Amino acid sequence: MSRARCARRPKLGSKITTARARFSRVPPRKARAVADLIRGLTVAEADQQLALLHRPSAAPVIRNLLKSAVANARESEALGDRDPEELIIGEIMIDGGPVTKRYRPRAMGRATVIRKRTAHVTINLYTQV
Repeated sequence: MSRARCARRPKLGSKITTARARFSRVPPRKARAVADLIRGLTVAEADQQLALLHRPSAAPVIRNLLKSAVANARESEALGDRDPEELIIGEIMIDGGPVTKRYRPRAMGRATVIRKRTAHVTINLYTQV
């Protein structure tokens, strides 16, 4: 990890909650581009970023998952009297899911494969130190 990235990485406290979306119909490569933008931000800052971001396939999926993580934090006793909007996105992981294959006819009787990729998205929210 570069020095600049380490310098802006916030100090994380205890892990509060986790939210997971599995089999999301968004390619992992597109979801990782969005995840890299919001990693290390507070929930409020990340929500603003996602609201203004034009990535029609990945941004709504990650934004809904972030809302789910905040709702999980409100329901858990680990949050205490803290505001859930002040939590930090400490980890956001995008893993590839199963690939659905479709076939498209091509010239001279051939066929090519269309791969419809899915992703498993996990968000972990932490407190600030």
